[in-house]
Amino acid sequence: MAEAKRRIEQEAASPVPAKAMLSVFDLDRTLTILPTYTPFLLFAIRTRAPWRVLLLPLLLPVAALYALKLIPRRTMKQAMHRVALGPRLAERDAARLADRFARRLVARGLYPQGLALIEAERAAGRRVVIATAAPHFYTAALARRLGIADVIATESTWQSGYLTSATGSANCYGGDKRHRVAAFLDRAGIARDRAHIRFYSDHVSDLPMFGFADDAVAVNPSAKLRRLAEARGWPVLDWRR
Repeated sequence: MAEAKRRIEQEAASPVPAKAMLSVFDLDRTLTILPTYTPFLLFAIRTRAPWRVLLLPLLLPVAALYALKLIPRRTMKQAMHRVALGPRLAERDAARLADRFARRLVARGLYPQGLALIEAERAAGRRVVIATAAPHFYTAALARRLGIADVIATESTWQSGYLTSATGSANCYGGDKRHRVAAFLDRAGIARDRAHIRFYSDHVSDLPMFGFADDAVAVNPSAKLRRLAEARGWPVLDWRR
């Protein structure tokens, strides 16, 4: 009895572990002024193989099928990759291209308010994470330039030192993004009930992540997300004005 009482008193006196404080940012149109995937592919064509612009009409049937919801977003993105970059790209060339594009984004493709917010969250002791449907290989290059170590993105596929057009995972979008963030917490050894998550995004497709977060913040919101944020009392940040 005395031993049990002593153990209870010791546990009561032990400090409760502090919560892990995370700030999770979507990328396209949240931190960036424009979406990144198509601009990246056009940047790749201009800087590597301008002749590939002649192949762009090949994407018209694929775009039509995607618009009719006959093929998934993942298939559309793979087709765009093949036209712009070819079936495979050497890892060194891919890394160089990704870093040049990231440098371009930092120079004139990001909202200054977003960069300031990242610094404010970091200064407050929060762990900053990017969670995006954009490909991992160029999102990681951008994250490095922003001093962000944690990136959750659509996985790129590498074979024998070459980047291929295949997607290594489900598109990190909608419900998949929420599952990927939960998996990230597991890998980091962070229990969900011992974490405080603040999530920033521009689009209602991220509703699963908004529901997963403790704090939801609509950034540069689409009309539908703005209405939802107002109805639910979420803060709205609009840097487009």
